[in-house]
Amino acid sequence: MVNALICLIPLCPLIACLTTAVLGARVLRERSHWPTIAGCGLAAACSLALLVCVARSPEPHRYTATLYQWVKIDTVEAGAAGMAALPDEGDRPQSSVSYKSGPDLEISIALRADSLAATMLAMLTFVSTCVAVYSAGYMHGERGYWRFFAFVSLFVFSMIMLVLSANFLQLYMFWEAVGLCSYLLIGFWYEKPAAVAASKKAFLVNRIGDFGFAIGVFLIWTTFGTLTFDAVLSPQRIAQMNPGLITLICLCLFTGAIGKSAQFPLHVWLPDAMEGPTPVSALIHAATMVTAGVYMVARCTPLFRAAPDAQVFVAFIGGFTALLAALIALTQYDLKRVLAYSTVSQLGYMFLGLGAGSSLGTSGAMFHLVTHAFFKALLFLGAGSVMHAMGGVIDMREFGGLRRIMPQTFKTFLIGSLALAGLPPLSGFWSKDTILSAAWEAGHAETHLAATNAIEAAPAMQGAQTRANVAAESEQTATKIRLFGAEHATIYRLLFWMGSFTALLTAFYTFRAFFLTFYGPEKIPHEAGHHAHESPSVMCMPLWVLSIGAAFLGLALGHLTGFFDGYLEMTLPGEGLHHATNWFVVGLSTVVVFAGIGAAWFMYHEPNDLPARVVALAGPLARLSLNKFYLDQVFFFMFVLPLRAASQLSRFFDWFVIDGMGVGGVSRLPAWLFGKSARPMQNGMVQFYALSMTLATAVLLAALLWRQG
Repeated sequence: MVNALICLIPLCPLIACLTTAVLGARVLRERSHWPTIAGCGLAAACSLALLVCVARSPEPHRYTATLYQWVKIDTVEAGAAGMAALPDEGDRPQSSVSYKSGPDLEISIALRADSLAATMLAMLTFVSTCVAVYSAGYMHGERGYWRFFAFVSLFVFSMIMLVLSANFLQLYMFWEAVGLCSYLLIGFWYEKPAAVAASKKAFLVNRIGDFGFAIGVFLIWTTFGTLTFDAVLSPQRIAQMNPGLITLICLCLFTGAIGKSAQFPLHVWLPDAMEGPTPVSALIHAATMVTAGVYMVARCTPLFRAAPDAQVFVAFIGGFTALLAALIALTQYDLKRVLAYSTVSQLGYMFLGLGAGSSLGTSGAMFHLVTHAFFKALLFLGAGSVMHAMGGVIDMREFGGLRRIMPQTFKTFLIGSLALAGLPPLSGFWSKDTILSAAWEAGHAETHLAATNAIEAAPAMQGAQTRANVAAESEQTATKIRLFGAEHATIYRLLFWMGSFTALLTAFYTFRAFFLTFYGPEKIPHEAGHHAHESPSVMCMPLWVLSIGAAFLGLALGHLTGFFDGYLEMTLPGEGLHHATNWFVVGLSTVVVFAGIGAAWFMYHEPNDLPARVVALAGPLARLSLNKFYLDQVFFFMFVLPLRAASQLSRFFDWFVIDGMGVGGVSRLPAWLFGKSARPMQNGMVQFYALSMTLATAVLLAALLWRQG
């Protein structure tokens, strides 16, 4: 039963992709959305069933369905007799010991489901179904309608296979497949130069992170001799490895997550990805692609817990990215770009939780991933609804006062904005506060966390060594660990205050966009004509479904019920422990949320000169934010321009030196010596031939006379 569900979940969108690709252009046409909606819907139903089955499963709460064996390379073994038979091994002493050339390599294509994977699948397939239904209305009438839904089905299939992977090589394969699908979908409007440039930028920037990820996979195989999750992610086996090598593996894996989940400095591709169709933006920003990096780091929690320096680095990059993206979002006027930088910021929160080094942080990060998927998909689809009504215009300076024209979009967008801002008791409040609480604990109780992690990773004790000894040793060394010249506890305390300030900025820029779009005097761009109206029901229905999740998911699954923590504990030990509510963090985050919303109300609820005065007061800081801290220009001069110059130099060397003087010169030399020089003698003129014969005869006679004389 469970193995059948595991196989059906990826099979449904795969069949939808193949059906649409084969029949879409000539048979399905305007009905090409039906296979995708059906495939994603069936996958969602199977995922919910898998969610229940895993919850009721006995230890170890996981299922593996092996499809087939892909690679099997046996090691070379030679005993005494075998070595004696080799002519060049005569001097080696005879022995009965077998010699191995290296670790075995045995890789199967297998699907592995546990509570972590089941949680991801339920979120992924449900949100993808809502986006597919919405796309049927948004993309109606587009050329290449069937191609769009074939790509969407392939995208969902690739992400499902990534989540269900049972080994690191299979994970890497579908990691790359997800990147390919994002390239195809971002550049779907291939006649639009901005979309084509954004798709190439996303593809190339991700190659940088993926290179690091590939190195991490190679290091895992050479270190552990296997790539399967069950063998590599065993705390007892990890504890026996070189800690420095484990840290290096974690940093390489996190490099891949930096690219895929758009963290600094590889975040520059994600804001440009909104040049594709809005449903694609919702898929990438909420359910697929960017969540892959968070999922991978969560899956590798046992590795990261054995590398405290790597964990602090993950937390630092996450906290810094969250603040940087929030500062940029403050001044953007493109509604989808504001939401894109918001995604970068919220992903930073997730990595801050994953890097906190505690079960509270890990569960908070995964919980925020789930809640964020609902309210960010809701906000992107709401922005698409606005764009659909405004004739493709998305600049907030070109429209306003839409709450009466688009009442359903207005109400659902408000729910999503409140959830993103973290207003209690909506879902974003519970998950974001859990991450901030984890950062607070890491900054004030690091010795306890280090001792806990050491106990969890300790192998079976022998002799007088006990778990108490490990805890004592860890507490003595924890305060000595430094990164960037500062103790871990100091860095976590800094990250907590950075995260709290980012929460203030999040509430402000979210409601700045909300008020600019739906409040103030009614303003309709000329591209919308005189027919601006609410989106059709096929687009509004998914908005209401997602708004329910954005509003109540935190209450249903959060710490009040303990359901999410308890469910995640079945995969990541320790996640199900109930944590006491940190009322200081709750109170602080609530105050900053109301402060941010209040500031946005005063500045943007009605047109006034206060925003202009604030921008003038901020001066160069406002220009830095508006121009995205000039990071695109910095990358252009540091990387793009030198690489372009090197490519032009290589092109010139290849064209002039190798092709021109080398291959081409050698090939033209015989023609020049024997062909071109003799060509004038064969000009077809009888007079020239007669003169040549006469001259040749005269020369011959002269030579004869000279010889006889």
